[in-house]
Amino acid sequence: MLSSDERLKAVETLIEAQRTRQPCVQLSTTWPQITIDDAYAISQAVVERRIAGGAKLVGHKVGLTSKAMQASSKIDEPDYGHVFDDMLLDDGARVPFEDFCIPRVEPELTFVLDKPLKGPGVGLLDVLRATEYVVPSIEIIDARVQNPRKIFDTVADNGAAARLVMGGRPVRPDDVDLRWVGAVFYRNADIEETGLAAGVLGHPAMAVAWLANKLAQFDVGLEPGHLLLSGSFTRPVWAEKGDTLHADFGPLGGVAVQFV
Repeated sequence: MLSSDERLKAVETLIEAQRTRQPCVQLSTTWPQITIDDAYAISQAVVERRIAGGAKLVGHKVGLTSKAMQASSKIDEPDYGHVFDDMLLDDGARVPFEDFCIPRVEPELTFVLDKPLKGPGVGLLDVLRATEYVVPSIEIIDARVQNPRKIFDTVADNGAAARLVMGGRPVRPDDVDLRWVGAVFYRNADIEETGLAAGVLGHPAMAVAWLANKLAQFDVGLEPGHLLLSGSFTRPVWAEKGDTLHADFGPLGGVAVQFV
């Protein structure tokens, strides 16, 4: 467990890494005694700094939703981060590569709520009833912490959240079987990854349920209008300057982003 002063130093370190676009030394190396509780407290403190600086919280992201990713991180549950208004990009956006430290890109589904959700006890049907639309999306993740990272580093670093691009055809949650939503993920002309949304905890809505129940520990609920990224169902794809990343969600359309 870290002291208050150590947590504050970690917050300053992450903020400086994001400002300079230079990844910092792993928090788990600087403070080997760091815990998951420390990591979430550090992340929350960075969130409060961002809100105080004028950013608006518009949702959350869930990560590490596949068994393989959890095993590689030596944890047995997902993690989460926060989404701010200045992270949102239009479909087809051209983004400066220099805005990031080490950008990677993932296809996933974003749930848009029209009813509040608050745990404990939130289940699959609760999420579907509270959801207005599900939107094909690309998440840009960006580590502000050097490799190799441990789970403590990723959690403290807001789950590596950086940008969110939404596009394609939004659907009502009961219009399709969300488990069978698939994506073909291209970098330029090459297919890098394919996957099914069932890879996210068996059903992507279960990621939102997990989030609502996790946040209940802090007396936090999910609000109408919140955007909730349910987690990637492929591995992350590295992005280089000049690359165009395009996720083809079949009947749900596509979404793309270019690094310039």
